[in-house]
Amino acid sequence: MLRAPSDTARLFLALWPGPAAREGLLGWRDAWRWPPSASPVRDDKLHITLHFIGNVHRDRLSEVTDGLAVPFAAFEMSFGRATLWPHGLAVLHPHAAPVRLLQLHASLRVALQQLDLPTEDRAFRPHVTLARRADGATPPADGPALRWRVRGYELMESRPGVAGGYSVVQRYA
Repeated sequence: MLRAPSDTARLFLALWPGPAAREGLLGWRDAWRWPPSASPVRDDKLHITLHFIGNVHRDRLSEVTDGLAVPFAAFEMSFGRATLWPHGLAVLHPHAAPVRLLQLHASLRVALQQLDLPTEDRAFRPHVTLARRADGATPPADGPALRWRVRGYELMESRPGVAGGYSVVQRYA
């Protein structure tokens, strides 16, 4: 039996690593000592979330993709701080948040508000989630040198279920 597609798309804005940055992220992820309960993030899902949007009616996708085109200038980040956050979230932070990253985040927040889409009130803490349910994991003292050249950002759709995953709705540069 064929299933009708959902009327909504679960959306988020993200920075997606290129092959070199992804290899560095994998090196960091694989350097941790994980407890059996840990669920490391799959290779193809490593990213930085800029804004989680949530469910948006598909009739609005054209308006949303157009409205999220904001000024962008390429920048670079270097990483090297592995941390275990509360609730078993293992993350990797950049050494510092580049000004252009913070400007991009702020511009996208304004664009989301103009589209009457939700934004978070809490402070933006750029990070890559490496694993979930990782209580008791041991982060590495050090990892591979990782410099991530960011050349754009993406509007992504998250599809639920076993066959789910992420797909690019729109790339911006």
